[in-house]
Amino acid sequence: MSSPEIASLSWGQMKVKGCSTTYKDCKVWPGGSRTWDWRETGTNHSPGVQPADLEEVVKKGVKTVVIGRGMSEALQVPASTVDYLKKNGIDALVLQTEKAVEEYNALAARGVKVGGVFHSTC
Repeated sequence: MSSPEIASLSWGQMKVKGCSTTYKDCKVWPGGSRTWDWRETGTNHSPGVQPADLEEVVKKGVKTVVIGRGMSEALQVPASTVDYLKKNGIDALVLQTEKAVEEYNALAARGVKVGGVFHSTC
């Protein structure tokens, strides 16, 4: 299965190709996507993205995870979260969300087993 293209991104809205849902924040992986609901893991801008936010994507067998920190990069990504990915043999890219989507789509287009979590506002 290939990773789905992120078809559009604007403040507070993301669309994934092949999916009718408009997301605010989303998780994507080879073969699927869903809303990234921060309430599931108690995530906030600080301390930010936790390993628990990434477990679902990691379990899909990805080789790279792209983390979009928001349009103004308000969402933090602690070193422990990047270490979690590295310990699982997964490359981590942590970027401003517009750049993260560009990088994710480029990797997906090359057939890389890439996943991601993206915050579409601040």
